[in-house]
Amino acid sequence: MATTPNPDPLRPLFFVAGWILLAIGVVGVVLPLLPGTIFLILAAACFSRSSPRFELWLLNHPQLGPEVVAWRRDGSISVRGKAFALSGMALSLVIVWFSGAPRYAFAITAVLLVASAIYVGTRPSNPTGS
Repeated sequence: MATTPNPDPLRPLFFVAGWILLAIGVVGVVLPLLPGTIFLILAAACFSRSSPRFELWLLNHPQLGPEVVAWRRDGSISVRGKAFALSGMALSLVIVWFSGAPRYAFAITAVLLVASAIYVGTRPSNPTGS
């Protein structure tokens, strides 16, 4: 007797998460201080587990897809994307400094942001990306 494989029980969760992340990513494309690409990358990952159709749509989208495809292809981040990310990190650190947060909070934030900046800065650049 042949049995059919059980569908992934998390598929609906990944589908909903994909749409939420896609919405945040689209907002991030419009608003300069919200990073959109990371949310689009995560949305594509969720769609790869839940809806290959929407994953393909996102990857082929003329405005949203190129950064995601570049990340999947070779882990690259556009020069513009790096500039926005690093500027946002620097601004965040300045805000925490002037917020009057305790020194340990500033130190933790600084360590996390510096580590993130090093990671972003060492990724290959994709000069043709937007």
